[in-house]
Amino acid sequence: MILFDRVTKMYPNKSMALSGINVHIQPKEFVTIVGSSGAGKSTLIKLLTREEVQTSGKIIVGGVDYDTIEKGKVPHLRRRIGVVFQDFKLLPGRNVFENVAFALEVSGYRGREIKRSVPKVLQLVGLKGKDSNFPEELSGGERQRVAIARALVRQPKILIADEPTGNLDPKNAWEIIELLLKINRFGTTVLLTTHNKEIVNALKRRVITINRGRIAKDEEIGRYAI
Repeated sequence: MILFDRVTKMYPNKSMALSGINVHIQPKEFVTIVGSSGAGKSTLIKLLTREEVQTSGKIIVGGVDYDTIEKGKVPHLRRRIGVVFQDFKLLPGRNVFENVAFALEVSGYRGREIKRSVPKVLQLVGLKGKDSNFPEELSGGERQRVAIARALVRQPKILIADEPTGNLDPKNAWEIIELLLKINRFGTTVLLTTHNKEIVNALKRRVITINRGRIAKDEEIGRYAI
């Protein structure tokens, strides 16, 4: 599903963000990526979504070789990868239904498809009945559920959750983690980045630790040891 083979990323200012990264993630895995600020987690995600291009090494995602992909096909690649951020990134002037529908509209989906798909994903994330609410009327946990619904509505094979609990209280944080586990059980590969040691250690899932641009540990049942 995801292969990073000796991937290095150096920025124009000569700073080394990643050095010789080797990672292989199987379909339907749930993997947590940890590391201190500046360790290289964000760069790894940007390489995966093709926001950045590696300096050297090979990246293959879902059989697509990033070295040979045509520029015009990058948007299609990104539709196969859902991304959820810490700060939600919702459109304040649109209600819940419209926020989720927007992800389909920009991908060229028609009205009938949107009306069929959005209610299904809202029910999946536990927001049935919240269609008409605006972001300001929702709790932090509900806003993150909207963000997850928006990332899922195009049925991506991979979901990246980048610090999705960073702005949430412990109760809402655990509810979001339970939702990510549920999504993973349905067959979506989930990559979670977090600084929350309690969550990482309780999950008892694979943990990849990045330190100074290198893979420090890759454990099938890992702990947050930084």
